Amino acid sequence: MNDNLTKEELIDVVEAMLQGQLRSLRSLRDGGGRKKVVKDVGDKRSNISIVEDILKLERGPLHINEIIERARKQYTVVLNRESIVSALTKKVLDRRTFRRTGRNEFALIITKGR
Repeated sequence: MNDNLTKEELIDVVEAMLQGQLRSLRSLRDGGGRKKVVKDVGDKRSNISIVEDILKLERGPLHINEIIERARKQYTVVLNRESIVSALTKKVLDRRTFRRTGRNEFALIITKGR
């Protein structure tokens, strides 16, 4: 059995270690008390579910720039503006989760149980 790591495997290991260290540093900077709905990096979440959580916490509409900024600060996720606007626009057309309240401004559709 060959116990040598491939270059890609080694890069994956180093990347995982650095992500953990970065999370620890950010936690120290923030005092460890920031609200965070998303669990560890191992808990993969869709960008749309992150936006939904941000809007749930806000309980009102937010401009896409504010959504992107909160995703970066609260979830350490960098959302691509064009991609997330496109995804939200498609969800708005479904009329089940999101609604548009202004130019590039979105909110949750309030239903019973939410």
